[in-house]
Amino acid sequence: MHTLSIGELAQKLAAKQISSLELTDHFLERLSRLNPALNAVITPTVDLARAQAAAADRRRSAGESGPLLGIPLIHKDIFCTEGVRTSCGSRMLDNFVSPYDATVVSRLRCAGAVMLGKSNMDEFAMGSSNETSYYGPVKNPWDLTKVPGGSSGGSAAALAAGLAAFATGTDTGGSIRQPAALTGVVGFKPTYGRVSRYGMIAFASSLDQAGTFTRSAQDAAIVLQAMAGFDPKDSTSVDRPVPDYQGLLGAPLKGLKIGLLQEFFEGLDERNGALIHAALAEFRKLGATTCEVSLPNLPLSVPTYYVVAPAECSSNLSRFDGVRFGYRCEDPKDLMDLYKRSRGEGFGAEVKRRIMTGTYVLSAGYYDAYYLKAQKIRQLITDDFRRAFESVDMLIGPTTPTPAFAIGAKVDDPITMYLNDIYTIGANLAGLPAVSLPCGFVDSLPMGLQLVGPHFAEDSLLNAAHGYQQVTDWHRRTPAGYA
Repeated sequence: MHTLSIGELAQKLAAKQISSLELTDHFLERLSRLNPALNAVITPTVDLARAQAAAADRRRSAGESGPLLGIPLIHKDIFCTEGVRTSCGSRMLDNFVSPYDATVVSRLRCAGAVMLGKSNMDEFAMGSSNETSYYGPVKNPWDLTKVPGGSSGGSAAALAAGLAAFATGTDTGGSIRQPAALTGVVGFKPTYGRVSRYGMIAFASSLDQAGTFTRSAQDAAIVLQAMAGFDPKDSTSVDRPVPDYQGLLGAPLKGLKIGLLQEFFEGLDERNGALIHAALAEFRKLGATTCEVSLPNLPLSVPTYYVVAPAECSSNLSRFDGVRFGYRCEDPKDLMDLYKRSRGEGFGAEVKRRIMTGTYVLSAGYYDAYYLKAQKIRQLITDDFRRAFESVDMLIGPTTPTPAFAIGAKVDDPITMYLNDIYTIGANLAGLPAVSLPCGFVDSLPMGLQLVGPHFAEDSLLNAAHGYQQVTDWHRRTPAGYA
């Protein structure tokens, strides 16, 4: 059952071939047995899951139906969950139990989804490998010596290992798409503002966006349908109608114009590049036309991101001071000692690095030279995308430069680590929707292709991804030992 799609599971539930409680117990058993080796889930919610599953069964017995009613999921531990620990992968919030649900959590709960637990993640979503977590690194189910990618690596690894039917994540600079590529699942980042950020612990507020991990583009459409929509609790939420994402799947791809991003192939491993060109050939068979597209300012996305994101991080994380909630040092001598030691002991090395970088670029005398200039370049990158979409419907390229690397291989080299997001950051800077799809293997490890569309083109991206998955089976592959 753990290899079935959301739609297939929903059919079994509707036909009463299985109950939600039985389905939930199946996933909980796998979670108990397989998670210790993966470290993908840090807070299982066994009793809550069984209670929600029983409630879903009662709703079905009363005549209610829905594609997510009774379907088990795992939430990234960045989403506040009422009565359940929300740690954000940090010692700072190790003892924090949220008094309310994030909008993403409440909407999926109302749709009937069953929460199995909270997934491990890079601390405060800062990382590209899921090695900065206070709870230790997540292992990639395709090779336990390799990283799953970050920061949503716990959600990606859990789904790839069949510990849930789907999972949530967040994407600030590629933190859904990158781990999706490295674990062989589908990772979808909607347009900025399409999904509410209320109750999602902030890293970089102008970049953060909630999204999905699923087995297929069709599953992503189902989950996004429940998550998307205006939220008055989020000032960045966009008041715009939500299309019928699942109903729009299956439209012919004839006439679709796909642009191949030239900048994404500079220095790319030839084997990875060959997978993207093979995918392009499949799209052409389906009726799409392709051409090369250049975004001249895109190579500046990494330095731009690593000015903007740390600046916003330093502001957002100033609230964690040891006074109101979260970690507090023992026996502080005075208020200043409380601040210094609580933050010094509560935050990990990567978070401290980004806070200090962000504080520096926002400081008097450096704001114009760094932060203001980065925002100007961000606009140039956004303009490049806008011009590209005047001639093509979407862009294609690799999601990551390499397959999953060894745990510990890059942890002491921040710059090399940051470059793992080189192909994903641009979409965040411009606020664009993007999806990563499995497209093959390099060295027996999964690789992903990325589709990027104009603002609010989620339906087009999902339809193109669905079309590709109708003629390929990369998304149906599972790691050995987890089938």
